[in-house]
Amino acid sequence: MKTTCCFLLLILLQLMIPGTVPCSLDFILDTKIKETLSGLELHPSPTRRLSCVSVKNSGRLSSCPAGMIATGCACGYGCGSWDIQGENTCHCQCSTIDWTTARCCHLT
Repeated sequence: MKTTCCFLLLILLQLMIPGTVPCSLDFILDTKIKETLSGLELHPSPTRRLSCVSVKNSGRLSSCPAGMIATGCACGYGCGSWDIQGENTCHCQCSTIDWTTARCCHLT
């Protein structure tokens, strides 16, 4: 038992000494960063802009115009529980809602 514990302790000590492990975390991170940077496009595409509008409706649903996607919602009566249905419709989930606003965006 003592021999096994001493052997494991020696292995752990060697792993803790910097530079002795061929695949250290620094080496792995450096390699991944270099791979990512080498894969980047040298000639980026033309600049695109994000264009957004808010669409407010009474009730618990508010839909975005065609070609736009809902990126967030706001609900009346302080309701913070909502979800986006089908990428373009905001749905407020509280029992009493007087209005719903959808934040709608698209790239131009």
